[in-house]
Amino acid sequence: MQKVIEEIKALAESTFSVSGVEVEVLPQSGSDRRYFRVFENGKSYIACYGPNVQENRTFISFTNQFRKYSIPVPEIHAINDRSDIYILEDFGTISLLDELEKNKYNSYVYDLFKKSLRSLAQLQVVAGEGIDYNMCLTAKEFGKQAILSDLLYFKYYFLDTLKYPYDKQALLNDFDSLTDYLTKNVDQHFMFRDFQSRNIMIKDGEVHFIDYQGGMKGALQYDVASLLWQAKAELPEDWKNDLLNYYIEEVNQLLDGAIDKEAFVYQYNGYVLIRLLQVMGAYGFRGLFERKAHFLSSIPPAINNLKWFVDNTQMGIALPELDRCLRHCVSDEVLKSFESIRARENSPLVVKISSFSFKQGIPGDETENGGGFVFDCRGILNPGRFQEYKKLTGRDKPVKDFLEQQTKMPEFLNSVYNIVDISVTDYLKRDFESLMVSFGCTGGQHRSVYAADALARYLKNKFNVKVELYHHVQDAKNWIN
Repeated sequence: MQKVIEEIKALAESTFSVSGVEVEVLPQSGSDRRYFRVFENGKSYIACYGPNVQENRTFISFTNQFRKYSIPVPEIHAINDRSDIYILEDFGTISLLDELEKNKYNSYVYDLFKKSLRSLAQLQVVAGEGIDYNMCLTAKEFGKQAILSDLLYFKYYFLDTLKYPYDKQALLNDFDSLTDYLTKNVDQHFMFRDFQSRNIMIKDGEVHFIDYQGGMKGALQYDVASLLWQAKAELPEDWKNDLLNYYIEEVNQLLDGAIDKEAFVYQYNGYVLIRLLQVMGAYGFRGLFERKAHFLSSIPPAINNLKWFVDNTQMGIALPELDRCLRHCVSDEVLKSFESIRARENSPLVVKISSFSFKQGIPGDETENGGGFVFDCRGILNPGRFQEYKKLTGRDKPVKDFLEQQTKMPEFLNSVYNIVDISVTDYLKRDFESLMVSFGCTGGQHRSVYAADALARYLKNKFNVKVELYHHVQDAKNWIN
């Protein structure tokens, strides 16, 4: 990581003819790409390190094409010789999803959605005409094979985990019918592929697009379905309908012939379903197979999103076995199985979480049942080895950034969450009174403090359970002072 940072500094200083630039490591997302914020003379830029050079070249090629038509994508300021590091325009830290969560469903946010859809239409229809689809990372188009792949993703990683008996051949036949229906007489243009509110940045009241390197040729409906039906956005139905109509009007102004609105909406509903099922498959894979707590907690709202669709939407095609499977997926029985138990107001359970130093020994538990979990954080890279962190603790931002971005702490904590979840769920059901969880590291200063704080937040948010938090080394120091 340090070598990459030094290369970013060198590229930035050469590009902007300055010296002494600062580089901040940004949190890692789900991919292997790493992002950094570069500061020089009061200005900021985004640097990307991507080990997949072809992916980088795809992003750069698409960006250059879009900027010819004034599509709101970032300017590329510099690319290194290996094409594994490039420096971009910085659109800030606020996404459309952030604005929605902050302002809710007001006119300002509604206008941002309209701006997003207007620019999307221009990107797809106008700028997309000159795209070199040979640069696509996977398939050149979102056709039958790609649609079937998304459907099978849902089948293997979500539906099959429910152990629900269904007619496999009948379901595959329905998959074939749906893919034929969605690819018949489709006017294809550039498809963003992941057009969600978290990939739309807001700066000075304007929208800007990022993360379109997975794009390919496909139906217009897919991207607008992705935006309007994003589970986390939870857009009201009147917004979904009005914004879809607005998008169709924008596209009609750009195409040679007007869209057959009825046929367009029917196929749009089909692509909404494809997108919802692809998301369910992703949450199933990340949550049920990789055991990542964030994705597990995302399954209930995704089920509710799918339930509304199943109950209220028609696609103009009969898919009896798929419909039967979907109605089971959105049943109260399945939803309840994924919803976390929440502590009652008078629940007796108290989870006692602490950090400690192994030099001083493992804390004892004087409660009646005693025991609990002890997690050893010493396998995580120690911030205390670095001079700039020696006098800080796991509650200071530089240390937290280091642990989150340059160590295995996120993976470690995901495993802890999965283990502790089992006991907390059981203890709440059985009205147990106490559970103790301790985190130890060498000095009780950095790793164990961070981990204990993180678990306390997690359990409060997920279970609403009472938590007592104590840092044996740090709290003792504060008392002495």
